[in-house]
Amino acid sequence: MKVTIDGIPVEVEPGTSILNAARQIGGDIVPPAMCYYSKLEGSGGKCRTCLVKVSKGSEKDPRPMPKLVASCRTAVMDGMEVQNITSPEVIEARKGIVEMLLINHPLDCPICDQAGECDLQNLGYEHGAAKTRYEFDRRTFEKIDIGDKIQLHMTRCILCYRCVFTADQITDQREHGILNRGDHSEISTYIHKVIDNDFSGNVIDVCPVGALTDKTFRFKNRVWFTKPVEAHRDCNHPNCNGKVTLWYKGEDVLRVTARKDVYGEVEEFICNECRFDKKKTADWVIEGPRKVSNQSVISSNHYETLHPLPVVKTNPVLKEANQEQFERDTRL
Repeated sequence: MKVTIDGIPVEVEPGTSILNAARQIGGDIVPPAMCYYSKLEGSGGKCRTCLVKVSKGSEKDPRPMPKLVASCRTAVMDGMEVQNITSPEVIEARKGIVEMLLINHPLDCPICDQAGECDLQNLGYEHGAAKTRYEFDRRTFEKIDIGDKIQLHMTRCILCYRCVFTADQITDQREHGILNRGDHSEISTYIHKVIDNDFSGNVIDVCPVGALTDKTFRFKNRVWFTKPVEAHRDCNHPNCNGKVTLWYKGEDVLRVTARKDVYGEVEEFICNECRFDKKKTADWVIEGPRKVSNQSVISSNHYETLHPLPVVKTNPVLKEANQEQFERDTRL
């Protein structure tokens, strides 16, 4: 079936969501998504950042939908026309949603380990308001350890539920979930029961903000000072393929994460042994530098080129004049 998004037509399979249809086109017309995760069943519909306007329902029923819809949870219809960045209504609504997400989120980006690869940072930069209208006290929570390798900072959480879906679908037993209701809702374990299973570390990778962090990496370095390298090993765990990203600082491996696609979603989940216990280069087969988007601060290292490109192009005339000036000043 055919759907048109911001004036660009695309052919998709029946049952495809508007968000995934936009991802087939790519570029700026892809709506942002903080809670949807293609690898997790049932995800989406929580953060509302992917709202779009359906200006034409289908060929059979061309009436527009009366309200903005969540693109991650709305299936396309043949002949549907959707507006994302071309709709002022969507842009204004997204600005309000970002303001809502940042109501309780602390401004501790300078000390947060997620800084530099945080989806909320990018969203706030693109769609955030200059100041908030919220004048009440923000909710706060004490940091808790959920296992010996993971720390939960609930004050930063935006309740996207990704970590809950991850633990529910790739592990044998889920110990954490949503407690309480309304503005008292929080991700936690019942009476701080420890999360202990072979794939518990994946909740760190799926978290779009800095609510779940790797205790073995906390405060060790900023992500833009590290160099991501792709590597693999023959993992003994039957459900782990051993394909990871190693984050180097000099010759030291500071952390190990699962590989992510262009939308920041994990390609294959990895076990805790690969993530936490194998932090020596000798443990891995190095494949090469990981490709990083030019829009990411991580790319500032230019680690893929041995000789970084010059900032200013060589001008032979200017170069000769500078040489003459240098020789003249040297003689004087």
